[in-house]
Amino acid sequence: MAAAIVYGTPPHNLVDVPTGALQVSPILPGSTALESLAEVSLDEAVVAAPPGTAERDYALAQALRVLKPGGRLTAFAPKDKGGSRLKKSLEAFGCEVFEESRKHNRICTVERPQTVAGLDAVLAKGAPQQMGQLWSQPGVFSWDRVDPGSALLLASLPPLKGRGADFGAGIGILALTVLASPDVKSLVLVDVDRRAVEAATRNVTDPRATILWADVRQAGLTDLDFVVMNPPFHDGGAEDRALGVAFIETAAKALRKGGSCWLTANRHLPYERPLAAAFSKVELRAEAGGYKIYEARK
Repeated sequence: MAAAIVYGTPPHNLVDVPTGALQVSPILPGSTALESLAEVSLDEAVVAAPPGTAERDYALAQALRVLKPGGRLTAFAPKDKGGSRLKKSLEAFGCEVFEESRKHNRICTVERPQTVAGLDAVLAKGAPQQMGQLWSQPGVFSWDRVDPGSALLLASLPPLKGRGADFGAGIGILALTVLASPDVKSLVLVDVDRRAVEAATRNVTDPRATILWADVRQAGLTDLDFVVMNPPFHDGGAEDRALGVAFIETAAKALRKGGSCWLTANRHLPYERPLAAAFSKVELRAEAGGYKIYEARK
C-alpha cells in the first residue's frame, strides 16, 4: 500500500509529489477511490483542490481522514479558482496552516491534527445524495439540477432506435429519456467522472444500458446508430472549446453511415464548422435560452 496519495495532476514544479503516490482523483479513469482508503493510514497527501466549495472541502476532509495524526497535507489551487479560500477551509478543520503563493496559486501546508474538527459534517455534505428521484454528488456537472442545455435537448429528442451512446452522460438524465423508447436496443453511457458513473449506475437500471468510466475520446465505440451529448467545454475551470470539437469528431467516428448525433451547446460556441467537417448533413433543430440543438447525420 502506498504511503502517500495525490488528488489530481499538479503542474510541473509547483509542489512536490511523493514518489509512488497513489492517484485518487475521481476524474482520472482507473484511479483509486479516496473514500475506499482506510482512516489514519497514510503519511502524506497532495491535493489539487477543486473550485467548488462543497467538492473542495469534501476532498480536503477525505485527505485529512486518511492521514495519520502528524501526516502532511499539501493543498493548492489557483487564486481565482478557490485558492484564496483554501486557508480558511483548512483552519475550519482545526489545522495550523502555512500558506504561500507561487505561479498564481495559493499553496497551503498542514500537519494533520490529532482530532479534525467538523470532519463528519463536511464528509456528509459532499457525499453521494438523492436529489429528488436521482442520485448525484457535489462536483458532478450540474449535480443538483437539470442544466438548461440538457433540458432543451430532452425536449427536442425524437424517439431513437438501435444501438447508441450518451457521451458525457453525467448522472444519466439524458439516458433515461433515450431508454424510454422501446426501439433502443442498447445504450452505452460514458463519463470521465467516477462520481457521475456511480450515480448513473444507481439511476439507470435498464438492462439495455452499459455504463463506462472512461474518456469519451478513448472509449473505442463503433458502428452506433445514434449518439446524444452535452459536450463539456471547460477543463480545470478554463474554457476549452477543443473538448467539444473532440466529442464531435469522436461521435462521427463511432457512428455508422447514416447514424445521427444529437448535440446541445451554448449559443456562443462555434461548433458549426467542426460539425460540417465531420458530418454530411447538419440541421439546427432548436434554439432557446442561450442554447442550440443540432442533429448531425453521418
